Amino acid sequence: MNPATGRPVEVELKFRVVDLAAAERYLVAETIGPFGDGTAARATQLEDRYVDTAGGALTRAGFAVRLRQSGRDTIVSVKSLARTSGPGGALRREELEGPADRTAGPLEWPASDARSLVLELAGDAPLVELVTIRQLRRKRIVRDGETRVELSLDEVDVVVRSRVVDRFVELEAELVKGDEGRLADLAEVFAADPALTSERGSKLEAALAAVRAVDGPHLHPALVATLGTVAASSDAAIDSAAPAEPDARPVDAPSPPADETPPPAADHLEIVPSSSDALDEAAEAAAVPDAHLAVGRSPGVTADDHVAEAARKVMRFHLARMLAREAGVRTGHDLEDVHAMRVATRRQRAAWRVFGAAFRPGRTKRYRNGLREIAGRLGAVRDLDVLIDAADRYRSDLPTAEQRALEPLLADWRTHRDDARVLLVRELDSDGFRRWVDDYRDFVRTEGAAVRPVGPVEPHRIRDTTASRVWAAYEHVRGYEAVLRWADVETLHELRIAGKWLRYTLEFVREALGDEAGPLIARVTALQDHLGLMNDADVAASMARTFLVEHAGDLSPLENAAIGRYLVNRERDVTRLRRGVGPAWRGVAGIGFRRSLGRVVARL
Repeated sequence: MNPATGRPVEVELKFRVVDLAAAERYLVAETIGPFGDGTAARATQLEDRYVDTAGGALTRAGFAVRLRQSGRDTIVSVKSLARTSGPGGALRREELEGPADRTAGPLEWPASDARSLVLELAGDAPLVELVTIRQLRRKRIVRDGETRVELSLDEVDVVVRSRVVDRFVELEAELVKGDEGRLADLAEVFAADPALTSERGSKLEAALAAVRAVDGPHLHPALVATLGTVAASSDAAIDSAAPAEPDARPVDAPSPPADETPPPAADHLEIVPSSSDALDEAAEAAAVPDAHLAVGRSPGVTADDHVAEAARKVMRFHLARMLAREAGVRTGHDLEDVHAMRVATRRQRAAWRVFGAAFRPGRTKRYRNGLREIAGRLGAVRDLDVLIDAADRYRSDLPTAEQRALEPLLADWRTHRDDARVLLVRELDSDGFRRWVDDYRDFVRTEGAAVRPVGPVEPHRIRDTTASRVWAAYEHVRGYEAVLRWADVETLHELRIAGKWLRYTLEFVREALGDEAGPLIARVTALQDHLGLMNDADVAASMARTFLVEHAGDLSPLENAAIGRYLVNRERDVTRLRRGVGPAWRGVAGIGFRRSLGRVVARL
């Protein structure tokens, strides 16, 4: 316990493993120095997601926040970035832990000191994922009298946007109970072992260094803020002998930056996963731009734009992002390329729905048809990527026999995914697609092309037409209020689509609407993401059921039972998410949202 703050303190030794086979002997050794009477090693799969606000508020306050998924349980850990040295070079730092939820934001977590500190530092600002660390952990307890130490051997994968960017192995010895001075005896044993080298940094620091080496100047802004602060905090902590560690932001400290100020009456705080738009935009921006399309950092729609030219700006912006991902989609090295190309394609199709009436339909039909075709090919691959990734996470913490019993289902999905990828690449290679791209690129670059004539008094500017579009889209969302309590999965999926069109209607004119539009879009996105997770679980359950029906005679009893349990797990997730839609719904349907929406639209 830190006497200055009253918070628990983690005390551990850390070593980087040079020779895995040699280090594994510590998992079975009867004695390690004076420590013995150890338990048998147990293996578990862990997924750690490190999160922060877009402006790095948690890091700047001196803390790293980790969401750990192990089986069905999610734990939030809030760790001090500053560290002091203990016996044998052990690292000491504050750590708070509490229960959390993988999909919900901190306001929805059970009460704990860790949750309270996150809310104090982040307020209502959305949390974005910085980096994911997946690890196979094999751990045991060793004892020396009343002192107990947890010894763990961790095989670590650093993952960013579905890519493994680094792998390493660490040996950790964490004090569970007793005299921390006894860690010096373990440190002496480990320091003499050529299979180990002393490690002073955290796994987060190693992961961030790997991300920086891979992504360079294209890092997400939250990662940029975190990299600098983590490095500074780490260096200062190790060099300093002072035991004091950073506390939460004092009462008289400055308020968070303007972009992190919570909207009025906020009642939901979402964690934006790496697959959502907060990191989608960073991923798309990292791609090589199309040489024929000069675009800025945003579409640049203004209130005085003609509706058709505003649409053209949006289409040009997202076409550039779509084409920038084409090379990566062809190679297939990074699953995120398919995701980002699909996102850009969806935005263009949405722009046609929102603004399409401003164009002559006969002269633009081929552009809409081409987008629909490529979107279908991308969606077939991406949907299976999502299914396979979720199933892999589900089975990661299962016994080996159970993991193997699920393989027939996963192998079938991978086969379908590979077939869909063949069709996607074939479409990209076709002469028809190349001609469509050339034609469509000319269209989005040519002002006035295919614009429907308007009369002198017909509303045709963004400032004159946006209000009705926004309120019409919002009315479609509010229409579900009467049936929400009894809505089935299909109806809630339709609500998700209605929310998507409201979100896109706001996003396309975000710059014209002003800064207050951002929190509104975030709330609509939270509803859409919640319903999207429910839909993903429902699709997985349906496909698992179909597989069991079609292949029951080919499966062993163990395989039938394991796939059946996965089906039940997905159905339970559907039920849980269906029951939990309330907070996300209230964030969009409440009076606070309506008032803010009215103020935003009135500015036009």
